Amino acid sequence: MAVTLALFAGLVSPAAGQAQTTGSIFGFPPAQQTPPAGAGHPLMTPQALAQAEANFPQCIANLWPLAQAKGVSRRTFDKYTASLQPQMKIMDFMDSQPEFSKPIGAYVNMLVTEWRVKKGREVLERYKPIFDRAEKAYGVDRYAVTAIWGIESTYGDPNGIGSRNVLESTATLACIGRRQDYFRDEFIATLQILEKGDVPYDHLKGSWAGAFGPTQFMPTSFQRFAVDFDGDGKRNVVDSIPDIIASTANNLKLDGWEFGKAWGYEVALPQGFDYRLASRSTKKTLGEWNALGVRRANGVAFPRPTDTAYLLLPGGANGPAFLMMKNFDAILKYNPADAYALAIGHLADRLRGGGAFVQSWPKEERGLSKAERQEIQGRLAQMGYDIGNVDGILGQKSRVAIQDFQVRAGLLPDGYPDLALLQQMRR
Repeated sequence: MAVTLALFAGLVSPAAGQAQTTGSIFGFPPAQQTPPAGAGHPLMTPQALAQAEANFPQCIANLWPLAQAKGVSRRTFDKYTASLQPQMKIMDFMDSQPEFSKPIGAYVNMLVTEWRVKKGREVLERYKPIFDRAEKAYGVDRYAVTAIWGIESTYGDPNGIGSRNVLESTATLACIGRRQDYFRDEFIATLQILEKGDVPYDHLKGSWAGAFGPTQFMPTSFQRFAVDFDGDGKRNVVDSIPDIIASTANNLKLDGWEFGKAWGYEVALPQGFDYRLASRSTKKTLGEWNALGVRRANGVAFPRPTDTAYLLLPGGANGPAFLMMKNFDAILKYNPADAYALAIGHLADRLRGGGAFVQSWPKEERGLSKAERQEIQGRLAQMGYDIGNVDGILGQKSRVAIQDFQVRAGLLPDGYPDLALLQQMRR
């Protein structure tokens, strides 16, 4: 994942999945910035950045053997790398984050709007024959594909797709900064795209991290999942609507999408419920959850009692509760943030004709700042919990530790990090 994960107040899945990007969709304001997360990294110091910038031409030249091994011709390599210049502004984007996070409910409500629902239904109608063929070929719900399209780029809005040259971006990140190993593969994959002529060079525009097209493929993801669905011999996920729809469907299919099944269900929990069961590691059949008093929030019975699910409380005990299925995990592989996957699933349901969530999100003034999230992690670490890196990203280890702390402190163990939890820790 290229950007934004730290902004979800810990709502990050435990496994880093597809390298897709959603930075453009949230419209983050130019808020005050925290010190860059990688500021202390030896490759991110001013001296190291200046040295890498000066060495940029040599670094690119040194990547020729890797490109050659991946089928890139010398002609293509020289043609597209001869005039490359490092885009140093990208280093500012790499580690800067807004100081305050919005709670997840605010993000979901910002993304799943009546306008996006209306526009998405128009897209579904306009391209119905293509969706019919893609759904038959790949067994992936057309509404999920359309939801990704709508949230990643507002159905192809240029402002959502990005305007940076993908080769320049990936070349810069392959030679400068703290993630060179990762972006080296993205740079080589971009050259492969140009070698095969799948996407014209001047159409290969995207985010600062290299994601491109209306559904925002990273170059390596393109190599794994893109398909030629219009039969022109090119896998063009920028200009060809059939290729965009089918490639996104193929991505979800290969990531484990199960056709005809839900991504998850909003549920209501009974009084006296044991909130320690809210964990990704606690999977039960829907029938078993039902036996514990867990019901769908809309009152409708679960359609397949033998399907397995885990309980997610993205807004804590005071917000909506969800039983999440394998299709939710497939969306997480596209982008490993719970807030993103929840917005995709909810928008897909709305496009299908479903309504808003039954339960309200908690009314929080704001989410935790990065410094506050790091403080929670630091305090948990001091108590002896294994929470991984103190990075402000409250992942699964942090959530498990929070639940245990809440039990010991006599609090409701929903694993939710908020100001009340931090204040309790400070006592």
